[in-house]
Amino acid sequence: MRARPYIIGVAGGSGSGKTTVVLQIIQALGEAEVTVLHHDAYYRDRSELTLIQRQQINYDHPDALENELLITNLKELSNHEPVAVPVYDFSQHARLPQTERVEPASIIIVEGILVFQDPRLRALMDLRVFVETDADVRFIRRLKRDLEERGRTLDSVVAQYLNTVRPMYLEFVEPSKRYADVIIPEGGYNTIAIDLVVSKLRALLAQAAAQG
Repeated sequence: MRARPYIIGVAGGSGSGKTTVVLQIIQALGEAEVTVLHHDAYYRDRSELTLIQRQQINYDHPDALENELLITNLKELSNHEPVAVPVYDFSQHARLPQTERVEPASIIIVEGILVFQDPRLRALMDLRVFVETDADVRFIRRLKRDLEERGRTLDSVVAQYLNTVRPMYLEFVEPSKRYADVIIPEGGYNTIAIDLVVSKLRALLAQAAAQG
């Protein structure tokens, strides 16, 4: 029986640099060793609502996410089973009919702003990493991403930040930092902290390989 995969949670505010940290871990360890699940792929299917109604949903609140499905997928990956991950269209605020097949790996990373908020998710994690970056930097990164990659307008991004992103960060994301084992200030620019995490993971992979 192969060893159970090592599950890492990577949390932090929107635009904090979580994705950069994850990419650096993958680059250091190799794509074959790492599988990533993005929490924002698990926004609940609200296809019964109109686009205008979907636009009004608070997507930074824990209730917007289908954690039950994410937990099921994590347990399946832990049993070395491939999973069907939802595909989400951020421009339409809608889950698409198709899914993405994700294969198990030695290391599973689950990434998102709220992955430490749910105690059921935390219980599945072997290592919890919180990426901490100043609020102004996070906002600029989020603005650039939503305009360029998600088809949003400037006004909609600013309104969402003021109405939900910032208050939900203060209510849910920031307090979840206390559950972190490692805090990485400045995200992907903190090479020392990332190197420490990578060294720990390399040691675990070597140990698993030695045990056969």
